Amino acid sequence: MSSSEEIIRLAAGDVELTVRPQHGCRVASLTIGGTEVLRAGDQYGSFPMVPWCGRVGNGVFLNGDVPHQLPLNAPPHAIHGTGRDAVWRTARASKSEAAFTYDLDEPWPYTGRVTQTFELTGDALTLTLGIETYGNSFPAQAGWHPWFLRNLGSGEDVRIDVDAAWQEERGEDHLPTGRRIPPLPGPWDDCFGMPDGVSVTLTWPEQLELTVAGRAEWVVIYDEQSEAVCVEPQSGPPNGLNTHPQLVTPIEPLEIATTWSWRRL
Repeated sequence: MSSSEEIIRLAAGDVELTVRPQHGCRVASLTIGGTEVLRAGDQYGSFPMVPWCGRVGNGVFLNGDVPHQLPLNAPPHAIHGTGRDAVWRTARASKSEAAFTYDLDEPWPYTGRVTQTFELTGDALTLTLGIETYGNSFPAQAGWHPWFLRNLGSGEDVRIDVDAAWQEERGEDHLPTGRRIPPLPGPWDDCFGMPDGVSVTLTWPEQLELTVAGRAEWVVIYDEQSEAVCVEPQSGPPNGLNTHPQLVTPIEPLEIATTWSWRRL
């Protein structure tokens, strides 16, 4: 972080949250009772995935019959949207709540505004994302990519509990094949379907239990790194701009929310 970078800090009880609006509006830190739960670093913390989540196959998506090419930032695909690289503006900030916005711009081919809000209490963090258009309708997705520490510095590694209705079969190109299969054991870099809403619990034995929940029906779980695990609630599956397009229209924005709630063990 540079000395001139804007940093927003929220607090509730012994919980502290740090947001970097000029660095993709990512959560740089979440400490609960003085214990950090997110992996630190410019590429980590927790960042918003917007206006798409995960990979877009070969970086190409259609809006009706109009094709658009996105930069291949994870060749041969485009990944995780443009919001994590954008400079966001602080719309408001108080002791425990904040809101931020940025305007969609190149390389995304449509104009619009994205809003992200944070509401912090002593036992929960609620995040929301909204996408509205300034003109033409377009397909979009939104979600979050938190990097939770595998180990909190003492005690056992985290345990992931997920009871999904299905798993999106992953092809060799890392995109869903379109087949829904019974959930397989980890390790994962996979998308799961939870039609009653996402609910995934992380348990650091004898330390902390944290549940990621929300009304969205898809969650990607990534636990192939030794340092951290990711639980990513999102409005559609990877490559969903093509396979499950959700249109942002002048009268219907895209909105998604997730709540992380926790309790000490």
